[in-house]
Amino acid sequence: MGALLEWNGHVLDLDKRTHVMGVLNVTPDSFSDGGHYYETGKAVAHGIRMDRDGADIIDIGGESTRPYSEAISAAEEMDRVIPVIEGLRKEITALMSIDTCKAQVAREAIRSGASIINDISALRFDPEMAPTAARAGVPVILMHMKGTPGDMQKNPVYEDLIQEIIDFLRAAVDRCEAAGIRRDLTMVDPGIGFGKTFDHNLQIIRGLSRFQCLERPILLGPSNKAFIGHILDRGPHERDTGSMAAVAAGVMNGAHIVRVHHVKKGVETVRIIDAIKRGTVGE
Repeated sequence: MGALLEWNGHVLDLDKRTHVMGVLNVTPDSFSDGGHYYETGKAVAHGIRMDRDGADIIDIGGESTRPYSEAISAAEEMDRVIPVIEGLRKEITALMSIDTCKAQVAREAIRSGASIINDISALRFDPEMAPTAARAGVPVILMHMKGTPGDMQKNPVYEDLIQEIIDFLRAAVDRCEAAGIRRDLTMVDPGIGFGKTFDHNLQIIRGLSRFQCLERPILLGPSNKAFIGHILDRGPHERDTGSMAAVAAGVMNGAHIVRVHHVKKGVETVRIIDAIKRGTVGE
């Protein structure tokens, strides 16, 4: 599969190596690092640190999507993320993605310097999101989620887990193309932890290669998720080792981008796994 994305002067060559996306939550209540980078200056400093540690993309989000979380207004979300994007724009070489379900937030974020839209709703929650992405000509990351953050963990049930997620993501890619978004600018995310049991998450990572049938780049975001804490009996701030193990398994099974909280460890893990897959130490 060709996984070369080119748009608006930017290039992501996802065939060459696995890319690392660093998580920058500008929220008071995210499950893993809520409140740590809520103040703009701290968020900008952390983004610069992630860039220096080798992040290819920094994913900036202003609304918590932890289980049972409640939505906030677009105005509040923009108040959190836009100053951070503006503060990072001239300080980093990494690309910035905006983690949002709201078209208004996405528009302002792109105007301020973001160049990718990462939408956990796969552009379903806001009817203006697809036209916004199409007009901007930017890549979109389409994630599978069963339900909403407020109810997604209330007994999620599937008859055929992997196939149902594949069908959902295929329809999402087709919907984007129909809305004028270039197919070669779509990426897919099976949505670890979003409407999934712990066992579902393990099945997705183990069966990640099946998503290659979509012929779109695959993003995997297992970092610090509850299933890792459950297996290791560790809190959200003690899951780096488990997160890197899940990242390594994901890369071995076909992930093109991994979304992590600890960028330096993620970059080193990916570099080793990529070398093992190639059978050479490379450059």
